[in-house]
Amino acid sequence: MTTELSDLEAAINTLVTQFHEAADDGPTMNATQFQNMICKRLPGFAKHVETEEGLGQVLDQMGVEAGQSISFENFWTLINKQAVQLFDSTHKVKNVSCGCYLM
Repeated sequence: MTTELSDLEAAINTLVTQFHEAADDGPTMNATQFQNMICKRLPGFAKHVETEEGLGQVLDQMGVEAGQSISFENFWTLINKQAVQLFDSTHKVKNVSCGCYLM
């Protein structure tokens, strides 16, 4: 018996799957793999990683130091930040902000 995934579960599954596919099924990826994944899978965000300076800033936001591999945890930090920004910019009720920050 197969259980159908909810929209949220499917979205999480997609994030995990896309990360590992971009990492050639490994647990981490390098900056080039990350940059390629962002350009292919998050085109609205791709402008932020087009330059070395922009890529460096995004890696810094994720807690990745120069030359360090990017883990799914690092990627999830970026997704969290993007989700909070999206919520805050599109939420209809004024004076309500997302408190979904990772600790």
